[in-house]
Amino acid sequence: MIVKATLSDAKQLTEIALKSKAIWGYSNELIESWREDLTVIPKMFEDFNIYKYLVNNEIAGFYILHRANIRTSFLEFLFVSPSFIKKGIGKQLLDHAIEYCIGGSSAILNVLSDPNAESFYAKHGFKVIGRRESSVEGRLLPEMELEFPENM
Repeated sequence: MIVKATLSDAKQLTEIALKSKAIWGYSNELIESWREDLTVIPKMFEDFNIYKYLVNNEIAGFYILHRANIRTSFLEFLFVSPSFIKKGIGKQLLDHAIEYCIGGSSAILNVLSDPNAESFYAKHGFKVIGRRESSVEGRLLPEMELEFPENM
């Protein structure tokens, strides 16, 4: 079940983001260097739409969506707890975000993906529109977008 997250979920959402990121084999040191970037802070609950996926009252995953302007929304976070990966939860969260964007008249959904998640987004129709250098030398992050022609 997907429901709106609340401020009291922030710490747990942050831990899910960190643990989920770690499944790609990044070192603990690197994960810790990203802690600030992956921390869900109170201001996000004011400025963004945050939804969580519940399984028996346990948070299995979440996403954070930011409406940047009249045309474009940004998928800031989409993470699934490692114990729930490969159960279709990521797809359900992404589908929910897409439906939210379409219903809200966004024309484009943009995501700056982890390189390891590029195939997930590509499988769901996202196209690479560029690559950005990350904080790790030589590691490029795919910038991807999905267009909604019905809202163009």
